[in-house]
Amino acid sequence: MTGLPHWEQPPAELPAAIREIKAALRASIAASGRGVEEVFAVVEAKIGEEVAEIDAAKARGEQVWPVIDYADIAAGTVPAAELAKLRRRGCLVVRGHFDREQALTWDREIVDYVEGNGFFENYRGPGDDFFGSVGSKPEIYPIYWSPPQMQARQSERMARVQAFLNGQWKHESDGVRWFEPGRDSLYPDRIRRRPEGADSGGLGTHLDPGTLDLWMTESYQRAFRHLFDGSVESYDPWDAAHRTAGPQYPGSTMCSAFRTFQGWTALSDMDHDQGVLHTVPIPGAMAYLMLRPLLPDVPEDDMCGVTVNQVFPANERWHPLLMRALTGIPDVRAGDSVWWHCDLIHSVAPVTNQRGWGNVMYIPAAPWCPRNETYAAAVREAFRTGASPSDFPGEHYERDWPDRFRPEDLNEIGRRGLGLTSVR
Repeated sequence: MTGLPHWEQPPAELPAAIREIKAALRASIAASGRGVEEVFAVVEAKIGEEVAEIDAAKARGEQVWPVIDYADIAAGTVPAAELAKLRRRGCLVVRGHFDREQALTWDREIVDYVEGNGFFENYRGPGDDFFGSVGSKPEIYPIYWSPPQMQARQSERMARVQAFLNGQWKHESDGVRWFEPGRDSLYPDRIRRRPEGADSGGLGTHLDPGTLDLWMTESYQRAFRHLFDGSVESYDPWDAAHRTAGPQYPGSTMCSAFRTFQGWTALSDMDHDQGVLHTVPIPGAMAYLMLRPLLPDVPEDDMCGVTVNQVFPANERWHPLLMRALTGIPDVRAGDSVWWHCDLIHSVAPVTNQRGWGNVMYIPAAPWCPRNETYAAAVREAFRTGASPSDFPGEHYERDWPDRFRPEDLNEIGRRGLGLTSVR
């Protein structure tokens, strides 16, 4: 695709920029001899088949989410049917990723870490409006450098699962190696602790890979080229081409890293009806989301609600077909991990008077690539000083905490993940 407008910074006049980009994308599609409605109809029909399949599975009482034992991942014995289901659904529960007692021990150690350092006495409230909506006090802890989090991030068991998930993607094309599937960057994220009896407003349906930059930056225009050049049938949500380089829009909701899968590791047992993660388990739904704003019923200065400094929304108004497929995770136990393709719509269900704890630490799969290598420099500095990583609000609770994870505690996986060694 050539001749499309793109910006490396958000344009000053967003409504005008949106009108410009929509006109250019429509012209690009028209140049192929097809119209927007025709191309969208192709996508809608394909997505509709997947939604119907998910509806039918639910009606039969089947588990929509794939569930794979860690032992099979480690041994290379994952059944072909489960691999196919993972690629079809784009999400996964890894049973027994860590020993249950190990996970429960980490959970207790995190409590000791935050309490011993006076976190609750010094907590200043949510650092961003999005997670502030969950309504607990707090639910999302802006803690990054506890020994349990770092031990999990640099463990061989985590590296093995990350490599398995990265391997589901096409990481080489056109003579370019877009990422290294066997080497992850260390992407520090927060923890969630929701106590028994809690009320939580949950999180609405949204996506995390970007906002307006998905249409307005050159790298993403190339990544989604098949949607806008008349070859929509060739679009592959598992192709990493052009996703791993190029700038992100600066903003309060950006993620500087490329993540093949977002994920968390359970630190407590959680039942499926207790305010858990839901996804629309259709990786190709991104095509629907990207093309939907170009249809004539959407105002010319609107991208179905997508803007800067807010997450990418998905909703009944613009995406009713997709919302039909929203599906929660099965019951999980401490030590299981949960993963979803970076393009999946997801949410967290609300809960009233929760039964049991709902504790997780967020650890994604973020393979080594140019974008992640660049972010690793910022991560190294945050790790050295105990600061909040630059993708997150600058709360910096841990700077003076004496028992945070230290550089001398890094193993080879941790050093590779921080870009401190090139050995693979």
